[in-house]
Amino acid sequence: MTEYFEILDRDGAARIGDLRLAEPVTTPARLDDVLVDSGSLWNADHEAPDGDEHELTILPHRSLPAGTRDEVQDAFATDHADTDFPTAAVVASNDPTPQGADAYILSDASGFVGHGGGFKDAIISAKDALPADTALVLSGVATPRNVALLAYAGVDGVDAKLAKVKASQGMYLTSDAELFLTDLNELPCSCPACQQPREEFDREDCIDHNVAALDAELRRVRERVRAGRLRDYIEGQARHDNWLTAAFREFDDEYSYLETRTPVMRTSEIAAATSDTIRRVEIQRFAERVTTRYRNRFDNPLVLVPCSARKPYSESQSHGQFHDAIGYRGHTVSMTSPIGVVPPELELTYPAQQYDSVVTGRWSEDEKQFVASVLRRYLQRNDYPRVVAHVPDHGYRDIVERVEADPEIDLDFEYTVEGHPTDTDSLANLAGALEGELKFSKRERQHNTIKAIADYQFGDNAGDALFGDIEIQTTGRYPKLQLRNDDGDQLATMVPQYGLLAMTLAGGDRWLASDAPTKRVDIEGFVPHGSVLAPGVVDASDDIRPGDEVVIDGSAAFAVGRAEMSGPEMVDSTRGVASTVRHVRER
Repeated sequence: MTEYFEILDRDGAARIGDLRLAEPVTTPARLDDVLVDSGSLWNADHEAPDGDEHELTILPHRSLPAGTRDEVQDAFATDHADTDFPTAAVVASNDPTPQGADAYILSDASGFVGHGGGFKDAIISAKDALPADTALVLSGVATPRNVALLAYAGVDGVDAKLAKVKASQGMYLTSDAELFLTDLNELPCSCPACQQPREEFDREDCIDHNVAALDAELRRVRERVRAGRLRDYIEGQARHDNWLTAAFREFDDEYSYLETRTPVMRTSEIAAATSDTIRRVEIQRFAERVTTRYRNRFDNPLVLVPCSARKPYSESQSHGQFHDAIGYRGHTVSMTSPIGVVPPELELTYPAQQYDSVVTGRWSEDEKQFVASVLRRYLQRNDYPRVVAHVPDHGYRDIVERVEADPEIDLDFEYTVEGHPTDTDSLANLAGALEGELKFSKRERQHNTIKAIADYQFGDNAGDALFGDIEIQTTGRYPKLQLRNDDGDQLATMVPQYGLLAMTLAGGDRWLASDAPTKRVDIEGFVPHGSVLAPGVVDASDDIRPGDEVVIDGSAAFAVGRAEMSGPEMVDSTRGVASTVRHVRER
């Protein structure tokens, strides 16, 4: 059972943790000052030490190099007695056996750090095998240039050994480079060690600088994690070393590893500044849900329009002009990079209103292929009588024409833009293309929005499973809609900050009684107040992600709330908040 380490915040695999020593340490952190090695078993047998709460004691160990065969590792496996002080165990990445410690140090880190694929395999192997609420530590490999990527992958602790060694070799480290000290005419840093004349700066000063630079980068990483924006930083930071770029792309290929740990909603902006943004979890998850969960409930033609810089789209000037021409006679869907396609019911859903793209007027081939693939899958899933493409020539039309040419897409396409989409002639063409189409009502629009969000949030067909058999009513004004049953009981509220539903207890009752996909947390016989801690969780749905709306069910209470960790982590953890609680009913 983990006693001295707890996860406080998450940004994908990166985490803010609390190493609960006598003087707590916030991770990811440099742990040189608190790590105490109790000895190698290669030299002599060591008894379990008498540690204390001021230190993270490394238990007696046998470090094995990368590539050591499994049978050799098994022959030298070490069992540790229970301890009542903070401990770390040394394990190999390819066979990391849990040993009841608060932290685990990978003995073969120097063998895989520097190689993208090897690094990815080692980290995921360790994370899959070790308890979710323990710290992962790499020794002898961290520099200011790579520590952000280490944290992004899920590393919680490092040391300054390599930074000090490089300083003794005359290497001056920054967050983007490793420079020969002899080549520097000026010191590009303002740390205390660098506040002296260049000619007086020696290798001892370089050691102090390298350690300070590592600490500064770790502070930057922690703030990025708290803000939910470490990935934005990594997309630029990784460019400073080829192996870092390779490593973070390797992790992009491990979608399930990152997706399980990535929140389903947040309010921080996504900076879509590189082609790698298309591969990040939030983008891929949105596209996957739109093309496998969302279902169009309108009978009108599909109207494809370009995105706008302003979010949500409906508040932009251009989309206001589109709306005036369409007049609820067509179902308007926005095309955008890097998101794909955005139905109007989901325009508030993270990350559709939280991204910001670099606008050049030119689409890369990667962008065209991705958006075309999303549009193609969207049309294969949804029924429309025809398509009105109100899109400009710059990239958009090329994408639509690629999809139109697909033999599996049996729809008529009409193009209405002459010059710019908001030109008078173009808007007249758009209005003319929809002449004779019946308008859908405000009631239909609001009801379909609630059901579409439920599909997106809870799973395919959840909207009908939750709300399809009752006469639902919507109160309030978009985007702060409240959903009520025919008795007036409130079932859910639409939260405009991230475009999802927050359920009431009455809504939670319907949730459990329906055929909707269930994000359920089973707890022991207690009444939660404010939150449910992981030790009180008996079981949890595997598909729960951080930020998900959940129903909480136990013998003493029923509640609804929001997950703070994934379902598997709730079950595996012995510390930390599993879910916050919004409403609770005692039984």
